[in-house]
Amino acid sequence: MNQKALRGSLLLLLGSVIWGAAFAAQRMGMDHVPPFTFSGIRMLLAGLVLIPVSAISRKRSAVQADPREQRKGGILCGLFLFAATSFQQVGLVYTSAGKAGFITALYVVLVPVAAWVLFRKQPGWVIWAGVGLAVAALYLLCIPAEGFQVEQGDALVLGCAVCFTGQILCIDRYAPRVDGVTMARDEFLITGILSMIIAVCTEEIRPDGIMKAVIPILYTGILSGAVGYTLQIIAQRDVNPTVASLLMCLESVFAVLTGVILLGEQMTAREGAGCVLMFTAVVLAQLSTAMKKRKT
Repeated sequence: MNQKALRGSLLLLLGSVIWGAAFAAQRMGMDHVPPFTFSGIRMLLAGLVLIPVSAISRKRSAVQADPREQRKGGILCGLFLFAATSFQQVGLVYTSAGKAGFITALYVVLVPVAAWVLFRKQPGWVIWAGVGLAVAALYLLCIPAEGFQVEQGDALVLGCAVCFTGQILCIDRYAPRVDGVTMARDEFLITGILSMIIAVCTEEIRPDGIMKAVIPILYTGILSGAVGYTLQIIAQRDVNPTVASLLMCLESVFAVLTGVILLGEQMTAREGAGCVLMFTAVVLAQLSTAMKKRKT
């Protein structure tokens, strides 16, 4: 694995740590704020934080982006992110966090399938094996031993997984040709504006509720949003999209681990097995990439 691919993988790993710790914050925030209001505020916050950062990034960037490509990438990624976060936030009102985590992370299967169907990118049997292990791991991590029962919000969260698949492939297409931080800024601002339009039309926005949810909003806006998604865009310049989706699925592992470390929760044998399977899936993906590099 070359240095750029290794750096990209490590950045995605860091993003997974941040996202894993953020899942509970979304549920906590919606105890006080409706879903579109929560999404709108945190995404606008992420976009505002990145405005000065993107100005510095454009000055230092070695990539001379076509302004039309820059705008197009930001708009398309923003539309996919808006749809994904909307489906997820509303779905979390009707389904459990564990099931939502499992269904959302099914993009680990959808990304290689979509890449093969749309672009004829064959990931290879080793990565397919990693994808299969990742699905099994997610089931062990997120679904209780008594089994899976379909609930009202599950279809909404499945829509989220489909939209995140589109976002990952969109980033894979545009990130090498545009300034990544600027594209992240644009997708956050688009997502935030569209979410707030829906919030103003359909939800009751209460300042006291926003104040009670200020810590989840700050965490999900600045760290999970501005930092996490920017790491994703920068990292995906050098990482295969299927490998990237596997690395990002580690957020389910870190969600369990942060619960153990920060909240004193106990990890079951089932969850431990899921963590081992997920790490094995990611190692397989990395080995597959390394073998391809040696052949070329």
